[in-house]
Amino acid sequence: MLNSDQTELDLPPTHSESESVFSDCGARSGNTEDSGGGGGGSLCPQARVGEAGEAVKKDLQHLTREERRRRRRATAKYRTAHATRERIRVEAFNMAFAELRKLLPTLPPDKKLSKIEILRLAICYISYLNHVLDV
Repeated sequence: MLNSDQTELDLPPTHSESESVFSDCGARSGNTEDSGGGGGGSLCPQARVGEAGEAVKKDLQHLTREERRRRRRATAKYRTAHATRERIRVEAFNMAFAELRKLLPTLPPDKKLSKIEILRLAICYISYLNHVLDV
């Protein structure tokens, strides 16, 4: 099982994975070296992808864990996912401030307040309520 710092790139490729890529290709296309239908024993696209994936794995094996993490984070897919998560987080954060703002008394009631003003007003209001309860 992989922990959060490991990726599938950390794992060495197994021999059976490369064999299955090549055996599937030959079985599907029906081409053999002596059939001449595929350009003289050329590899199918799946096999080329498998070779390219193994070449990438070999290139990444010499990198440290931190360098692999940096490369993974530099991909467009990762940046898009991260931006989406950040937007959701900021939206939730802003909704929480809006809910808190609704609970605070101000004049006028619809006055726009910054986040720091909302927090400071909430602190003062809580102190006031504690004082009222103590009296």
